[in-house]
Amino acid sequence: MKILVININTSEAITDKMRGVIEGVKRPDTHVDVICPTKGPDTIDSSFDEAYAVPPTLELVKQANQDGYDAILLGCFCDAGVEAAREISESPVIAMEEATFSVALTLGNKFGLLTEKRPRIAMKERHVRRAGLLQRLASIRALGLSTADLAAQPEETKRRGIELARRMVEEDGAEVIIMGCAAMAGYNDVLQAELGVPVLDPTVVSFKFAEMIADTGVSHSRVGLYHPPLPKTIR
Repeated sequence: MKILVININTSEAITDKMRGVIEGVKRPDTHVDVICPTKGPDTIDSSFDEAYAVPPTLELVKQANQDGYDAILLGCFCDAGVEAAREISESPVIAMEEATFSVALTLGNKFGLLTEKRPRIAMKERHVRRAGLLQRLASIRALGLSTADLAAQPEETKRRGIELARRMVEEDGAEVIIMGCAAMAGYNDVLQAELGVPVLDPTVVSFKFAEMIADTGVSHSRVGLYHPPLPKTIR
């Protein structure tokens, strides 16, 4: 089995972090490559960043199909460009946010979502609404750190994460906590030990989801939502 993980920002530090976490959980028979584009934003902290990250990511998806990967994981907890990627890909494209939401639903009644800075709360709420999961959302709380800070300040991120996640459990009714950014990769064990509830690292969860989908041999349907785009001239 061969899986490609695309960190859709250009940060080599975050890409290396994700690679290290994935190498620790992948099956022995799974070959995995973890890459990032050479062009685009160095972190994803806004809708503007997401929009600029999509075109170079789609080029990597095209190449991954030519290279015969069994599954492709878009490694950002915003699922930017996922619909477009699935339209152009015969290999299944796994969306980090979508996959993590799906797993959270099996582990408890309501989930709490940690995010970066306060402005991202509205965007995450919109994503939850789009997925039809508002009734399963306990709350969203912001760590007050940028994406770059989450990767560069692990101890502070964990400290704030434990504090906020505990409030989500005790005050908001969360039974499962989702760490809503790939830059938090590798932090879930500490939070889970402190809180006593499932804490989902989206990098781990979505990668294992990708392995499972690749094992089944299925890919996304081509007859509706992910129908291939019509040929046309793009200038």
